[in-house]
Amino acid sequence: MTALPISWCRASIGEIAELADGPFGSNLKTAHYTETGPRVVRLQNIGDGTFRDESAHIARDHYERLIKHAVRVGDIVAASLGEEGPRACLIPAWLGPAIVKADCIRIRTLDGIDSVFLMWMLNSPPVREQAAAWIKGVGRPRLGLGGLKRLVVPVPPLTEQRRIAVAIEEQFSRLDAASASLYRAATQLEIMRDSVYTNGVTGSWPTARLGTLLREPLRNGHSAKTSKDGTGVRSLTLSAVTYRDFSEKNTKLTIAAPTRVRGLWLEPGDVLIERSNTPELVGTAALFRGPRDWSIFPDLLIRVRPSDELLPEFLEIVLKARPTRRYFQQAAQGIAGSMPKIDQRDVENLEVPVPPLGEQTKIVAVMDKQLSIVDAMSAQIDRALRRSAALRRLILEHAFTGKLVPQDPSDEPASVLLERIAARRATAEKADGGRRSRRATM
Repeated sequence: MTALPISWCRASIGEIAELADGPFGSNLKTAHYTETGPRVVRLQNIGDGTFRDESAHIARDHYERLIKHAVRVGDIVAASLGEEGPRACLIPAWLGPAIVKADCIRIRTLDGIDSVFLMWMLNSPPVREQAAAWIKGVGRPRLGLGGLKRLVVPVPPLTEQRRIAVAIEEQFSRLDAASASLYRAATQLEIMRDSVYTNGVTGSWPTARLGTLLREPLRNGHSAKTSKDGTGVRSLTLSAVTYRDFSEKNTKLTIAAPTRVRGLWLEPGDVLIERSNTPELVGTAALFRGPRDWSIFPDLLIRVRPSDELLPEFLEIVLKARPTRRYFQQAAQGIAGSMPKIDQRDVENLEVPVPPLGEQTKIVAVMDKQLSIVDAMSAQIDRALRRSAALRRLILEHAFTGKLVPQDPSDEPASVLLERIAARRATAEKADGGRRSRRATM
């Protein structure tokens, strides 16, 4: 365990705060939600240090019945459900009357504990490493009220807690501003990439239906169950085409029968089109460059093998151009509760420009050069965003170990603070006959 400054102590969350979970079961059902009224704080409201304004309401009379689950300004709310936790944020001043929902835990700090400091501690890597040991459940992993209470955090003197909270927020404010600029730049790059593809296929060439430019019929893939023993037939996942990344991380091993997938092995030059995805991504295409017989492809993809009249690299450019993207999005069909879909007929009916092969070769060369510049700039942005995330983790780790701000010898030691908190709790529990203690362990 990392050594702490001499004036610091360690304490469990249950020792320095009062915790309460939201109502379970029939106390808060879908039927209780209304268009207006007091708010319900749900999992989707809780970000890493940020309260997300996702609205849900209940009637005032039902809020009054659930008042013991109410939150107030300065309370911390932590997400109990999820593989990585606890994710935590503060209740903002503008929220108004609100309660927490099940799996959203209200944390109300006791006198002497700064709520901003504790909120950032809950989001820090050391606390999340601890929490991993207490998260239980398959499918719906949950830390739970008991697990959260057991988490141990460092407790500096109160004045140092406040200095740390201010320092974290100052540093994060600068990182937020830098990240916002990077995201804006990334958006502009995607606009640039779209223009490059679209401009590359703008010309006065003859066109033909894609269905007349194939060396073999279109083919849907095959989806099989994932293998659990590390053996089987390798298959792409949809993300391989979405991100144009045909690496092992975008594949899975399946228990597909070899005889059934004999004709589905990919070869260099195959173009793959997503036949089902979100409205923005349906029809997304990417060129597979190899190796041969490395993987099959799933049923959500359509394989295109163009004839000698059409370079696969040029076809990929056509499929990524704005007119083609719009064509597939308009052709996509969907029913309530399902993702939009295109079929082989939609692909076959796509009108494709067909320049002479020599001109296709020149276009591909020019496009490769332009797109390599965009890709390099995009990679720089990705690296900068990863550095920003790493700096956030480092700031919290330094805050956790007393390295973020200097210690002041005149500060009251945390040990005195914790003794005072314990004494006050004991007095309060004695005054109400132990009911407070029993409620805290429920």
